[in-house]
Amino acid sequence: MKVEIDTFSGYRIYPSKGKLFVRGDNKIFRFANGKNESLFLQRKNPRKIAWTQVYRRMHKKGITEEVAKKRSRRTVKHQRGIVGADLNSIAARRNQSAQARLAARTAAIQKAKAEKKDKESKKEKKPATRAPVSTAPRVSKQQMKGGKGGR
Repeated sequence: MKVEIDTFSGYRIYPSKGKLFVRGDNKIFRFANGKNESLFLQRKNPRKIAWTQVYRRMHKKGITEEVAKKRSRRTVKHQRGIVGADLNSIAARRNQSAQARLAARTAAIQKAKAEKKDKESKKEKKPATRAPVSTAPRVSKQQMKGGKGGR
């Protein structure tokens, strides 16, 4: 027994039932009843008519066996060393206590201040030497190039 499918609604059409409609371009349409044929000829969209199979399929209606939701993979966090610090040193810093971190910071600040002070004292000892002053007349870049500046 050959069961056809309704072109408009998607319902089954059993033998000796329904209508066959052949369009001018020889395309065949099968309808279960006059209602489906009428709606098709009115150019109604079966996706917008709630009782058709196409509508139900589009709007996920009447699916009996619930498909298990696709499990998404959990993102796994990896730790990598960065430039200038390997993973062990990063872990050691993280596990440091707050007091130790504060002490290291103050020591680094003091060291930087001491270095700056030494630099300043060295600068003061050295007298600044000036570049030899030339007695040649001052010439702009444009004049050097031979522009129309120095007539």
